[in-house]
Amino acid sequence: MSRILVLFMSAFLVLGACAAPPPPPPQMGADGKPLPKLYRIRASDTGPIQFRMLDSVNSLRTAAGRSEVQLNAQLNAAAATHARDMSVQNRPWHFGSDGSSPIDRVRRVGYSGNLVGETISETYETELETLAAWMAEPSTRTVILSPDARNMGFSWLQEDNGKIWWTLVMGD
Repeated sequence: MSRILVLFMSAFLVLGACAAPPPPPPQMGADGKPLPKLYRIRASDTGPIQFRMLDSVNSLRTAAGRSEVQLNAQLNAAAATHARDMSVQNRPWHFGSDGSSPIDRVRRVGYSGNLVGETISETYETELETLAAWMAEPSTRTVILSPDARNMGFSWLQEDNGKIWWTLVMGD
């Protein structure tokens, strides 16, 4: 009986040592809030991120009484081109390094509709945090909720340091 008890206690101690240690406490910033974790995007995340953004935009549009939009490959290409170009220029603005405007970019990719608007961001935040920030600003909220919008393009470029250049394009 004592052998069984000794074996049981030994097994209990061995298994107890195998348990994962508790996670370290979050690092705190100077403001007393936890520091954000770096949001790293992999190439395989492209589809899920684009559809998560599409679903979120459509939820907001439906709540505002607007029709849903569809992802458009040409607008995705225009958004990707501009996200890359903003990174090269190291500034978030609507003009390309070649002087192109959002209208020029949607025409270059062969989009047959008209540009409704473009929203951009330079951030370390996720796509949904970025959407929330866009919805808090009247000018970008107007683009996202435009009653004329029927198509959406969405893309980004993430730099090695984690900074993300987001671009959302709406077309009719």
